[in-house]
Amino acid sequence: MKLQVKLALYNTLTKVAIILFTGLLILLSIEKISYNHIEVRLEDSKEATLGRLSTGEINNFLNSQKEYTDYNILREEFINITPTKYNPNPSNEIKFSTESRKVDNDVQIYRILSHQFNFNGHTYLLQIGEAIESVEELKSIIKKFTLLVLFIALVLTLISDLVFTKFLLAPFYKIIDRKLIKVNDPMNFDYEKIKTTTQDFEMLDDSISSLMKKISNLFILEKQFIANVSHELLTPISIISSRLENILLHEELSEGSENKMHASLKTLNRLKSIINSLLLISKVENNQFNKADVVMLAGVIKEIHEELEDRIIEKQLKFTNHLKYIYSIQGNRPLIHTLLFNIINNAIKYNYPKGSITIIDELTDEVYSISITDTGPGMDQKQIENAFNRFEKFDTDEKESYGLGLAIVKSITSFHNIKVKVDSVKDQGTSVQLIFNRDE
Repeated sequence: MKLQVKLALYNTLTKVAIILFTGLLILLSIEKISYNHIEVRLEDSKEATLGRLSTGEINNFLNSQKEYTDYNILREEFINITPTKYNPNPSNEIKFSTESRKVDNDVQIYRILSHQFNFNGHTYLLQIGEAIESVEELKSIIKKFTLLVLFIALVLTLISDLVFTKFLLAPFYKIIDRKLIKVNDPMNFDYEKIKTTTQDFEMLDDSISSLMKKISNLFILEKQFIANVSHELLTPISIISSRLENILLHEELSEGSENKMHASLKTLNRLKSIINSLLLISKVENNQFNKADVVMLAGVIKEIHEELEDRIIEKQLKFTNHLKYIYSIQGNRPLIHTLLFNIINNAIKYNYPKGSITIIDELTDEVYSISITDTGPGMDQKQIENAFNRFEKFDTDEKESYGLGLAIVKSITSFHNIKVKVDSVKDQGTSVQLIFNRDE
């Protein structure tokens, strides 16, 4: 889940909790306050009732020891005086309760004050009630209002938080996009600072730039070291190779000595080939080639087919060229030749005898792609992930494999902004796809 969504959800849930707590607090407070006001009025009514016991209708009921009940017109209040067992010292305690009473087939809920008193030598129970329907209605209104406010707050909070967090995190996503996702080469890193007023994002930006600067320096040192070492090694290798060839010209050498000399020359040539490959990778990565040539890809593949035809025939492979489009790119022709040569050469090298190699292309509005597919032993996922690493070798009968072919492919494709994709199924074959962006 994105940080933006997490922040929005957190803020929304926090505010919802606050609204719920506030609504519940208001609901309980209103109920308590309303009951307190009702109880104060009931106490006042009690005092007034006790003050007029000896007058009028109430006195007549009391003298005749009958129950006295009086409801107002709307049945919202009542007074009830009931004779009870005589108690010479009745308690002055006032009790409050909430009860429902049926009046004329209509049930209402009352807050009732209960109090015992003595009058003319008799004990009576006084009950004064006031309907609390208005309080219940108020509680219901508050509940509905709280739910409505909660829903509106939830929607508005979620929208506002998403908008705000999107604005707040915009510099963060710019840093991630420009300085991490779009960085294919530390040498081409964009050190321009992202505009932001958030100190944390400024620190992140500076930290990434500082890290990339260190990585770039290490890359430069590595490339210079490889280039220098490769260049310096070529001279002594050439000298040793020339001396061994001169020694071979002497006829007095025994057959065993000649075999050892040939083996040494073969080792030197292998070492020279590795050094030249490393030197090529170093030069490509250091941008020491221009890209001024218009390269016809179909023509380059045709040349490579002619160069490798003997090996194809020797292995009895079926070579099928299904290129349908005449497509050209701006680049370095020798490097493009090396790129395609290494891929097709691998398709021959890592293939079963009497297998096949198929080349097809596709053209869309955005990209042009070439796929080179073989019927070899294929690779598992781990081998695919390591395929472009230097000196990564796979099982093959080819003795002159140095594990640098696909490393060179990777360097050349990066230099020309070509995407390379490898699909392989174990024991079924491998397909290498080159994707050329038509905007390039």
